[in-house]
Amino acid sequence: MKTTGNTIFISGGSAGIGLAIAKKFNAAGNKIIINGRNEERLQSALKELDNAVAIQGDLSVQADRIDIAKQLKSNYPNTNIIINNAGAAFLNDLSDSNGNSAEKAYQEINTNYISVIDFTALTLPLLLQQEEAAIVNVSSIAVFRSNKYLPTYSASKAALHSYTQGLRDTFSENEGLNVYELYPPLVNTEFSAEIGGANGIPASEVADELFAALAKDQFEVPVGDTKKIHALVAHVTEQVSH
Repeated sequence: MKTTGNTIFISGGSAGIGLAIAKKFNAAGNKIIINGRNEERLQSALKELDNAVAIQGDLSVQADRIDIAKQLKSNYPNTNIIINNAGAAFLNDLSDSNGNSAEKAYQEINTNYISVIDFTALTLPLLLQQEEAAIVNVSSIAVFRSNKYLPTYSASKAALHSYTQGLRDTFSENEGLNVYELYPPLVNTEFSAEIGGANGIPASEVADELFAALAKDQFEVPVGDTKKIHALVAHVTEQVSH
């Protein structure tokens, strides 16, 4: 897929991995549209980008999803890449009966999975009008192995992973629409600070890997430590008929 001359919508684009991706693709000559819940953070991020724009809104809210999809269709009809990067994660101790585990899981599933399905469905008509288009779902190394700190977050990303595979299969015969999955490991961002993000890789490394993957139509994009796990899993799953 071409890596320049695109119009790219990035959810969660005001910081962390989303902003790193925005910077990488912006520098390569792409029109960038960033999205986030906080207008102040969006405006701050725009100062680090050239000729980019922002659409404020919370994609975990259905009304906002509908409104953002309408704005893309009306104001940015050339949008041909959607990067579903916005996410929610909570430390969730399943041994604590008073820890509100189900509510945390609900928010994670809604943001990381349900909202992606709905927003993708809302933007598909626009993407299918383009000569060349792509959907990029940002999952996680956690899809392959959960842990006691982020069990429900991991489950939500595993659901996103399964959905992404099904979406790719659905459009496998459509040469104009490609479906990518980006698997970051622990990344040093504000989002991951509570779980030791300072020990993670820089967000720019994730952006670099995605850029390279689009250039060579590599639909599975493991990053850093995820590459080792992905190689083992892919070897097995490739033997299973779809």
